[in-house]
Amino acid sequence: MYLLKSLDSGPIDIVGDIHGEIDALEALLERLGYRSNGSHPDNRRLVFIGDLVDRGPDSPGVVKRVRELVENHDAQFILGNHELNLLVNDIKDGSGWFFDERFERDCENYAPFARTPESERESVRAFLSEQPVALYRNDIRIVHAAWTTNAINAVSQLPLGTLVENYFEWEEHTRRQADAEGIYEHYLEAKEKWADRLEDESNPPPFLDAIAEYEAMQQTFNPLKVLTSGVEKRSEEAFFAGRRWRYSDRINWWMNYSDNIPVVIGHYWRLLEKQEASRTPRYTRLFSNIPPLAWHGKRHNVFCIDYSVGARWRDRKANQPIETSRFRLAALRWPENRVVFDNGFEAFTK
Repeated sequence: MYLLKSLDSGPIDIVGDIHGEIDALEALLERLGYRSNGSHPDNRRLVFIGDLVDRGPDSPGVVKRVRELVENHDAQFILGNHELNLLVNDIKDGSGWFFDERFERDCENYAPFARTPESERESVRAFLSEQPVALYRNDIRIVHAAWTTNAINAVSQLPLGTLVENYFEWEEHTRRQADAEGIYEHYLEAKEKWADRLEDESNPPPFLDAIAEYEAMQQTFNPLKVLTSGVEKRSEEAFFAGRRWRYSDRINWWMNYSDNIPVVIGHYWRLLEKQEASRTPRYTRLFSNIPPLAWHGKRHNVFCIDYSVGARWRDRKANQPIETSRFRLAALRWPENRVVFDNGFEAFTK
């Protein structure tokens, strides 16, 4: 089997990014009609679109639950950028549940949160490392962030279990190219010089050209980053998102997707209700002109099922009731084209 894997036949429920929100996951599974053991009376199966972990209160619990479902053959799971970060030790905001290096800093926004004991971490890695990055069949394609022909072709014949080694081969290719262009040394210098301010929203560093150029280059040369993080370009200005200053921005790759087969993605936060601009997370702005239950793209056949439950930590920090949260977990029922939310709201896509 390969990193591009065939999708099981029959009706499926494609679950969006969970980000450690175990209560939302269990509520959604109940809404969808799944039994506690993961089976469904109508022989439906689950597909998890990646980003099980980080920021939420119980990432270990979500991984355990999904792992049980996958190993019982009741579900399939593809990797998101947060699982990729874990596998390659790219320690970022929200990963203190797994990495000791992030624990203290993450407590400010996300505590309390469950942690994975050191004795269980290799088992988590082993499970994640055997998962694909995309699923396909004749009527539907599923990937975490972007389905591009070049990236899909690059991973289509790579065996399961080889993700990490291939990731670092592509990263080395990127580094050599950046070295040749005189970018890499300046990138490292900027990361070191401004380390204290890169995660400080109130004290931004100046626009760091070297970081902008190198991060955009990484997204171009590494197909695993394209599939799990999307297509990016140098930003016109720095912006704070994901708890750090960024210099490359996501673009709507779906406007160039011309195949007939629909694609379902996560990753790109959208909201069910229209919000004031001041309250809208930056990444949801890709959907500012797209109705919240609409397919989108050049052929109107790409659908994002990430309804921003990963930001629910903001409700807890502000002592807001979770029951009225604007950040939700959802699943797309296929082939019915119906979206079900963890709070019980259901609607057909448009």
